Amino acid sequence: MTTLSNLIDEIQDETLSELTKRQLRALTRIADLFVAGAGRHSKKQIELFDDVFKTLVTVIELKTRVKLSNHLATKPNAPATLIRAFACDEAIAVAAPVLSQSTALSDLDLVANASTQGQGHLQAIAQRLTISEVITKILIERGEPIVVHTVAKNAGARISDDSFRELVLRAGGDAELALQVGKRRDIPRHHFLRLLETASASVCKKIVAANPQFTDAVQDAVTEVIDEINLEVRNKSQDHAKARSRVRRLQNWKELGEANVHSAACSQNFEQAVTALSVLASCPIEMAERAILNDNPGVVQIVAKAAGCSWPTVKALLLMRAAGRKMSKMDLERAREHFERLEAQTAKRVLEVYDARRHVAAVPSPSIAPRVSANEVDALAS
Repeated sequence: MTTLSNLIDEIQDETLSELTKRQLRALTRIADLFVAGAGRHSKKQIELFDDVFKTLVTVIELKTRVKLSNHLATKPNAPATLIRAFACDEAIAVAAPVLSQSTALSDLDLVANASTQGQGHLQAIAQRLTISEVITKILIERGEPIVVHTVAKNAGARISDDSFRELVLRAGGDAELALQVGKRRDIPRHHFLRLLETASASVCKKIVAANPQFTDAVQDAVTEVIDEINLEVRNKSQDHAKARSRVRRLQNWKELGEANVHSAACSQNFEQAVTALSVLASCPIEMAERAILNDNPGVVQIVAKAAGCSWPTVKALLLMRAAGRKMSKMDLERAREHFERLEAQTAKRVLEVYDARRHVAAVPSPSIAPRVSANEVDALAS
Protein backbone atom coordinates (compact mmCIF):
# COMPACT_ATOMS: atom_id res chain seq x y z
CA MET A 1 0.00 0.00 0.00
CA THR A 2 3.02 2.35 0.17
CA THR A 3 2.84 3.14 -3.54
CA LEU A 4 -0.89 3.68 -3.31
CA SER A 5 -0.54 6.06 -0.35
CA ASN A 6 2.11 8.06 -2.22
CA LEU A 7 -0.17 8.36 -5.23
CA ILE A 8 -3.06 9.53 -3.06
CA ASP A 9 -0.85 12.10 -1.33
CA GLU A 10 0.36 13.25 -4.74
CA ILE A 11 -3.20 14.01 -5.81
CA GLN A 12 -4.38 15.51 -2.53
CA ASP A 13 -1.44 17.95 -2.36
CA GLU A 14 -3.21 20.31 -4.78
CA THR A 15 -6.81 21.58 -5.06
CA LEU A 16 -9.22 20.26 -7.67
CA SER A 17 -8.93 23.44 -9.69
CA GLU A 18 -5.17 22.84 -10.11
CA LEU A 19 -5.35 19.29 -11.34
CA THR A 20 -2.78 18.57 -14.04
CA LYS A 21 -2.09 15.85 -16.54
CA ARG A 22 0.32 14.42 -13.99
CA GLN A 23 -2.51 14.04 -11.50
CA LEU A 24 -4.77 12.40 -14.06
CA ARG A 25 -1.99 9.96 -14.87
CA ALA A 26 -1.74 9.29 -11.16
CA LEU A 27 -5.49 8.63 -11.02
CA THR A 28 -5.17 6.15 -13.87
CA ARG A 29 -2.33 4.45 -12.00
CA ILE A 30 -4.57 4.22 -8.91
CA ALA A 31 -7.32 2.62 -11.00
CA ASP A 32 -4.77 0.18 -12.45
CA LEU A 33 -3.58 -0.66 -8.94
CA PHE A 34 -7.14 -1.32 -7.82
CA VAL A 35 -7.92 -3.57 -10.77
CA ALA A 36 -4.59 -5.42 -10.48
CA GLY A 37 -5.33 -6.25 -6.85
CA ALA A 38 -9.03 -6.99 -7.35
CA GLY A 39 -10.16 -9.60 -4.85
CA ARG A 40 -7.21 -9.04 -2.51
CA HIS A 41 -7.97 -5.58 -1.14
CA SER A 42 -9.15 -5.19 2.44
CA LYS A 43 -12.31 -3.27 3.32
CA LYS A 44 -10.24 -0.25 4.43
CA GLN A 45 -8.25 -0.27 1.21
CA ILE A 46 -11.43 -0.34 -0.86
CA GLU A 47 -12.81 2.56 1.20
CA LEU A 48 -9.57 4.46 0.53
CA PHE A 49 -9.90 3.93 -3.21
CA ASP A 50 -13.55 4.93 -2.85
CA ASP A 51 -12.73 8.30 -1.26
CA VAL A 52 -10.18 9.17 -3.90
CA PHE A 53 -12.52 8.34 -6.79
CA LYS A 54 -15.38 10.24 -5.15
CA THR A 55 -13.24 13.35 -4.99
CA LEU A 56 -11.88 13.19 -8.49
CA VAL A 57 -14.59 11.65 -10.65
CA THR A 58 -16.13 15.01 -11.53
CA VAL A 59 -12.95 16.24 -13.19
CA ILE A 60 -11.89 13.12 -15.05
CA GLU A 61 -12.11 13.61 -18.81
CA LEU A 62 -14.84 11.68 -20.65
CA LYS A 63 -12.46 9.31 -22.42
CA THR A 64 -10.94 8.28 -19.09
CA ARG A 65 -14.37 7.88 -17.45
CA VAL A 66 -15.54 5.63 -20.27
CA LYS A 67 -12.41 3.51 -20.01
CA LEU A 68 -12.69 3.16 -16.22
CA SER A 69 -16.42 2.42 -16.37
CA ASN A 70 -15.98 -0.42 -18.86
CA HIS A 71 -12.99 -1.72 -16.91
CA LEU A 72 -14.74 -1.77 -13.52
CA ALA A 73 -18.27 -2.76 -14.60
CA THR A 74 -17.58 -6.47 -14.16
CA LYS A 75 -15.51 -6.16 -10.97
CA PRO A 76 -17.65 -7.24 -7.96
CA ASN A 77 -15.49 -5.31 -5.46
CA ALA A 78 -15.25 -2.09 -7.47
CA PRO A 79 -15.42 1.11 -5.37
CA ALA A 80 -19.12 1.65 -4.68
CA THR A 81 -18.96 5.44 -4.73
CA LEU A 82 -17.17 5.48 -8.07
CA ILE A 83 -19.68 3.02 -9.55
CA ARG A 84 -22.63 5.10 -8.28
CA ALA A 85 -21.05 8.23 -9.73
CA PHE A 86 -20.56 6.54 -13.09
CA ALA A 87 -24.15 5.24 -12.99
CA CYS A 88 -25.45 8.81 -12.70
CA ASP A 89 -23.12 10.20 -15.35
CA GLU A 90 -24.99 12.13 -18.03
CA ALA A 91 -22.86 10.43 -20.67
CA ILE A 92 -24.53 7.09 -21.46
CA ALA A 93 -21.18 5.72 -22.62
CA VAL A 94 -20.05 6.07 -19.00
CA ALA A 95 -23.28 5.08 -17.23
CA ALA A 96 -24.38 2.12 -19.38
CA PRO A 97 -21.58 -0.38 -18.58
CA VAL A 98 -22.04 -0.17 -14.81
CA LEU A 99 -25.84 0.09 -14.93
CA SER A 100 -26.13 -3.01 -17.11
CA GLN A 101 -23.44 -5.14 -15.42
CA SER A 102 -22.09 -3.96 -12.08
CA THR A 103 -23.04 -5.98 -9.01
CA ALA A 104 -21.65 -3.18 -6.86
CA LEU A 105 -24.95 -1.34 -7.36
CA SER A 106 -27.65 -2.22 -4.84
CA ASP A 107 -31.38 -2.31 -5.54
CA LEU A 108 -31.67 1.02 -3.73
CA ASP A 109 -29.05 2.49 -6.08
CA LEU A 110 -30.91 1.17 -9.12
CA VAL A 111 -34.30 2.37 -7.87
CA ALA A 112 -32.93 5.87 -7.32
CA ASN A 113 -31.31 5.86 -10.75
CA ALA A 114 -34.34 4.49 -12.58
CA SER A 115 -36.61 7.00 -10.85
CA THR A 116 -34.62 10.07 -11.85
CA GLN A 117 -32.45 9.42 -14.90
CA GLY A 118 -33.28 9.43 -18.62
CA GLN A 119 -34.26 6.75 -21.10
CA GLY A 120 -30.66 5.76 -21.89
CA HIS A 121 -30.09 4.91 -18.23
CA LEU A 122 -33.38 2.98 -18.06
CA GLN A 123 -32.43 1.01 -21.17
CA ALA A 124 -29.10 0.03 -19.59
CA ILE A 125 -30.77 -1.13 -16.37
CA ALA A 126 -33.29 -3.14 -18.40
CA GLN A 127 -30.39 -5.25 -19.75
CA ARG A 128 -29.16 -6.50 -16.36
CA LEU A 129 -29.02 -10.28 -15.86
CA THR A 130 -31.53 -10.06 -13.02
CA ILE A 131 -33.95 -7.25 -12.15
CA SER A 132 -36.25 -7.14 -9.11
CA GLU A 133 -40.00 -6.47 -9.32
CA VAL A 134 -39.70 -3.00 -7.79
CA ILE A 135 -37.22 -1.95 -10.49
CA THR A 136 -39.14 -3.47 -13.42
CA LYS A 137 -42.22 -1.61 -12.21
CA ILE A 138 -40.37 1.70 -12.55
CA LEU A 139 -38.91 0.72 -15.93
CA ILE A 140 -42.34 -0.19 -17.29
CA GLU A 141 -44.01 2.93 -15.88
CA ARG A 142 -41.31 5.42 -17.00
CA GLY A 143 -39.84 3.64 -19.98
CA GLU A 144 -40.43 4.42 -23.61
CA PRO A 145 -41.20 1.47 -25.96
CA ILE A 146 -37.56 0.41 -26.41
CA VAL A 147 -37.12 0.14 -22.63
CA VAL A 148 -40.39 -1.76 -22.14
CA HIS A 149 -39.53 -4.14 -25.00
CA THR A 150 -36.14 -4.83 -23.40
CA VAL A 151 -37.75 -5.62 -20.05
CA ALA A 152 -40.33 -7.91 -21.69
CA LYS A 153 -37.56 -9.84 -23.49
CA ASN A 154 -35.37 -10.12 -20.38
CA ALA A 155 -35.95 -13.56 -18.84
CA GLY A 156 -34.12 -12.43 -15.71
CA ALA A 157 -36.56 -9.59 -15.05
CA ARG A 158 -39.09 -10.37 -12.34
CA ILE A 159 -42.48 -8.86 -13.17
CA SER A 160 -45.30 -8.34 -10.66
CA ASP A 161 -48.98 -8.96 -11.34
CA ASP A 162 -49.63 -5.21 -11.62
CA SER A 163 -46.70 -4.77 -14.01
CA PHE A 164 -47.97 -7.62 -16.21
CA ARG A 165 -51.31 -5.82 -16.32
CA GLU A 166 -49.55 -2.67 -17.52
CA LEU A 167 -47.58 -4.64 -20.12
CA VAL A 168 -50.74 -6.24 -21.49
CA LEU A 169 -52.38 -2.83 -21.65
CA ARG A 170 -49.45 -1.34 -23.55
CA ALA A 171 -49.34 -4.38 -25.84
CA GLY A 172 -52.84 -3.54 -27.08
CA GLY A 173 -51.40 -1.31 -29.79
CA ASP A 174 -48.00 -2.96 -30.09
CA ALA A 175 -47.95 -6.36 -31.81
CA GLU A 176 -44.22 -6.85 -31.18
CA LEU A 177 -44.63 -6.21 -27.45
CA ALA A 178 -47.64 -8.54 -27.35
CA LEU A 179 -45.48 -11.30 -28.81
CA GLN A 180 -42.65 -10.65 -26.34
CA VAL A 181 -44.98 -10.62 -23.33
CA GLY A 182 -46.85 -13.69 -24.56
CA LYS A 183 -43.59 -15.67 -24.81
CA ARG A 184 -42.70 -15.10 -21.15
CA ARG A 185 -42.99 -18.30 -19.14
CA ASP A 186 -43.88 -16.44 -15.97
CA ILE A 187 -46.95 -14.63 -17.33
CA PRO A 188 -50.05 -15.43 -15.18
CA ARG A 189 -52.73 -17.19 -17.19
CA HIS A 190 -55.40 -14.51 -16.71
CA HIS A 191 -53.03 -11.92 -18.18
CA PHE A 192 -52.17 -14.33 -20.99
CA LEU A 193 -55.88 -14.65 -21.83
CA ARG A 194 -56.36 -10.89 -21.89
CA LEU A 195 -53.27 -10.56 -24.06
CA LEU A 196 -54.64 -13.08 -26.55
CA GLU A 197 -57.95 -11.27 -26.76
CA THR A 198 -56.25 -7.91 -27.22
CA ALA A 199 -53.79 -9.23 -29.78
CA SER A 200 -56.47 -11.03 -31.74
CA ALA A 201 -58.56 -7.88 -31.92
CA SER A 202 -55.55 -6.04 -33.33
CA VAL A 203 -54.94 -8.74 -35.92
CA CYS A 204 -58.62 -8.84 -36.90
CA LYS A 205 -58.77 -5.09 -37.29
CA LYS A 206 -55.85 -5.03 -39.73
CA ILE A 207 -57.08 -7.95 -41.81
CA VAL A 208 -60.70 -6.80 -41.91
CA ALA A 209 -59.61 -3.29 -42.92
CA ALA A 210 -58.10 -4.76 -46.07
CA ASN A 211 -60.82 -7.40 -46.66
CA PRO A 212 -64.17 -6.32 -45.11
CA GLN A 213 -65.99 -9.21 -46.82
CA PHE A 214 -64.00 -11.71 -44.72
CA THR A 215 -65.01 -10.32 -41.32
CA ASP A 216 -66.73 -13.46 -40.02
CA ALA A 217 -64.17 -15.86 -41.46
CA VAL A 218 -61.27 -13.90 -40.01
CA GLN A 219 -62.95 -13.65 -36.61
CA ASP A 220 -63.57 -17.40 -36.47
CA ALA A 221 -60.06 -18.30 -37.66
CA VAL A 222 -58.33 -16.10 -35.12
CA THR A 223 -60.60 -17.27 -32.31
CA GLU A 224 -59.93 -20.91 -33.14
CA VAL A 225 -56.20 -20.33 -32.77
CA ILE A 226 -56.73 -18.46 -29.48
CA ASP A 227 -58.84 -21.25 -28.01
CA GLU A 228 -56.35 -23.93 -29.06
CA ILE A 229 -53.53 -22.03 -27.37
CA ASN A 230 -55.68 -21.32 -24.32
CA LEU A 231 -56.62 -25.00 -24.00
CA GLU A 232 -52.97 -26.02 -24.11
CA VAL A 233 -51.97 -23.41 -21.52
CA ARG A 234 -54.93 -24.27 -19.29
CA ASN A 235 -54.09 -27.97 -19.36
CA LYS A 236 -50.51 -27.23 -18.31
CA SER A 237 -51.51 -24.87 -15.50
CA GLN A 238 -51.03 -26.36 -12.02
CA ASP A 239 -53.23 -23.65 -10.51
CA HIS A 240 -56.06 -24.55 -12.88
CA ALA A 241 -55.64 -28.27 -12.12
CA LYS A 242 -55.92 -27.58 -8.37
CA ALA A 243 -58.99 -25.40 -8.87
CA ARG A 244 -60.65 -27.98 -11.10
CA SER A 245 -59.97 -30.74 -8.56
CA ARG A 246 -61.38 -28.67 -5.68
CA VAL A 247 -64.52 -27.70 -7.58
CA ARG A 248 -65.08 -31.31 -8.65
CA ARG A 249 -64.86 -32.47 -5.01
CA LEU A 250 -67.32 -29.80 -3.88
CA GLN A 251 -69.63 -30.75 -6.72
CA ASN A 252 -69.50 -34.44 -5.78
CA TRP A 253 -70.21 -33.56 -2.15
CA LYS A 254 -73.06 -31.34 -3.32
CA GLU A 255 -71.39 -28.42 -1.54
CA LEU A 256 -70.64 -26.27 -4.57
CA GLY A 257 -72.56 -23.01 -4.55
CA GLU A 258 -72.44 -19.26 -4.94
CA ALA A 259 -70.35 -18.92 -1.78
CA ASN A 260 -67.47 -20.65 -3.53
CA VAL A 261 -67.55 -18.16 -6.41
CA HIS A 262 -67.82 -15.24 -3.97
CA SER A 263 -64.90 -16.33 -1.77
CA ALA A 264 -62.71 -17.06 -4.80
CA ALA A 265 -63.47 -13.65 -6.31
CA CYS A 266 -62.77 -11.85 -3.01
CA SER A 267 -59.44 -13.67 -2.61
CA GLN A 268 -58.51 -12.89 -6.26
CA ASN A 269 -58.33 -16.60 -7.11
CA PHE A 270 -58.99 -16.42 -10.84
CA GLU A 271 -58.80 -20.16 -11.52
CA GLN A 272 -61.27 -21.15 -8.78
CA ALA A 273 -63.66 -18.32 -9.63
CA VAL A 274 -63.93 -19.21 -13.33
CA THR A 275 -64.09 -22.96 -12.67
CA ALA A 276 -66.89 -22.69 -10.09
CA LEU A 277 -68.76 -20.10 -12.17
CA SER A 278 -68.66 -22.26 -15.31
CA VAL A 279 -70.07 -25.27 -13.44
CA LEU A 280 -72.87 -23.30 -11.77
CA ALA A 281 -73.81 -21.56 -15.04
CA SER A 282 -73.48 -24.80 -17.05
CA CYS A 283 -71.29 -23.03 -19.61
CA PRO A 284 -67.88 -23.77 -21.15
CA ILE A 285 -64.99 -22.61 -18.99
CA GLU A 286 -63.66 -20.26 -21.70
CA MET A 287 -67.02 -18.51 -21.52
CA ALA A 288 -66.59 -17.92 -17.78
CA GLU A 289 -62.99 -16.83 -18.32
CA ARG A 290 -63.96 -14.24 -20.89
CA ALA A 291 -66.86 -13.08 -18.75
CA ILE A 292 -64.52 -12.17 -15.90
CA LEU A 293 -61.86 -10.66 -18.16
CA ASN A 294 -64.18 -8.79 -20.55
CA ASP A 295 -64.08 -4.99 -20.21
CA ASN A 296 -67.85 -4.86 -20.57
CA PRO A 297 -69.33 -5.42 -17.06
CA GLY A 298 -72.57 -6.65 -18.62
CA VAL A 299 -70.90 -9.86 -19.83
CA VAL A 300 -70.05 -11.25 -16.39
CA GLN A 301 -73.53 -10.26 -15.18
CA ILE A 302 -75.13 -12.57 -17.77
CA VAL A 303 -73.07 -15.61 -16.73
CA ALA A 304 -73.42 -14.83 -13.01
CA LYS A 305 -77.19 -14.42 -13.31
CA ALA A 306 -77.42 -17.76 -15.14
CA ALA A 307 -75.32 -19.29 -12.32
CA GLY A 308 -77.82 -18.05 -9.73
CA CYS A 309 -75.43 -15.56 -8.13
CA SER A 310 -76.53 -12.50 -6.17
CA TRP A 311 -75.25 -8.92 -6.51
CA PRO A 312 -72.52 -9.16 -3.79
CA THR A 313 -70.90 -12.00 -5.76
CA VAL A 314 -71.25 -10.15 -9.06
CA LYS A 315 -69.67 -7.09 -7.46
CA ALA A 316 -66.74 -9.20 -6.23
CA LEU A 317 -66.30 -10.60 -9.76
CA LEU A 318 -66.40 -7.13 -11.31
CA LEU A 319 -63.73 -5.91 -8.88
CA MET A 320 -61.29 -8.76 -9.48
CA ARG A 321 -57.85 -7.38 -10.27
CA ALA A 322 -57.50 -9.81 -13.18
CA ALA A 323 -60.08 -7.78 -15.13
CA GLY A 324 -58.49 -4.41 -14.34
CA ARG A 325 -61.82 -2.58 -14.72
CA LYS A 326 -61.23 0.05 -11.98
CA MET A 327 -64.96 0.72 -11.62
CA SER A 328 -66.14 3.77 -9.68
CA LYS A 329 -69.01 3.76 -7.18
CA MET A 330 -71.26 5.18 -9.88
CA ASP A 331 -70.20 2.44 -12.31
CA LEU A 332 -70.96 -0.23 -9.71
CA GLU A 333 -74.35 1.28 -8.90
CA ARG A 334 -75.26 1.32 -12.58
CA ALA A 335 -74.10 -2.29 -12.93
CA ARG A 336 -76.18 -3.28 -9.90
CA GLU A 337 -79.30 -1.73 -11.45
CA HIS A 338 -78.68 -3.56 -14.73
CA PHE A 339 -78.07 -6.86 -12.93
CA GLU A 340 -81.23 -6.61 -10.85
CA ARG A 341 -83.32 -5.91 -13.98
CA LEU A 342 -81.81 -8.87 -15.81
CA GLU A 343 -83.93 -12.02 -15.44
CA ALA A 344 -82.30 -15.40 -14.93
CA GLN A 345 -84.36 -16.87 -17.76
CA THR A 346 -83.09 -14.19 -20.15
CA ALA A 347 -79.48 -14.81 -19.10
CA LYS A 348 -79.82 -18.55 -19.62
CA ARG A 349 -81.45 -17.94 -23.00
CA VAL A 350 -78.49 -15.80 -24.06
CA LEU A 351 -76.06 -18.57 -23.10
CA GLU A 352 -78.15 -21.17 -24.91
CA VAL A 353 -78.26 -19.11 -28.10
CA TYR A 354 -74.54 -18.49 -27.84
CA ASP A 355 -73.81 -22.18 -27.27
CA ALA A 356 -76.00 -23.20 -30.23
CA ARG A 357 -74.24 -20.72 -32.50
CA ARG A 358 -70.91 -21.90 -31.17
CA HIS A 359 -71.59 -25.51 -32.11
CA VAL A 360 -72.91 -24.56 -35.55
CA ALA A 361 -69.78 -22.53 -36.22
CA ALA A 362 -67.69 -25.43 -34.84
CA VAL A 363 -65.49 -22.90 -33.05
CA PRO A 364 -66.01 -20.79 -29.91
CA SER A 365 -66.77 -17.12 -30.34
CA PRO A 366 -64.33 -14.55 -28.95
CA SER A 367 -67.21 -12.76 -27.27
CA ILE A 368 -69.72 -14.25 -24.85
CA ALA A 369 -72.58 -12.08 -26.05
CA PRO A 370 -74.19 -13.74 -29.12
CA ARG A 371 -75.98 -12.06 -31.96
CA VAL A 372 -79.45 -12.08 -30.44
CA SER A 373 -82.41 -9.98 -31.51
CA ALA A 374 -82.34 -6.21 -31.14
CA ASN A 375 -84.91 -6.39 -28.34
CA GLU A 376 -82.78 -8.86 -26.35
CA VAL A 377 -79.66 -6.75 -26.85
CA ASP A 378 -81.49 -3.60 -25.71
CA ALA A 379 -82.84 -5.42 -22.68
CA LEU A 380 -79.33 -6.47 -21.64
CA ALA A 381 -77.68 -3.13 -22.36
CA SER A 382 -80.28 -0.90 -20.74
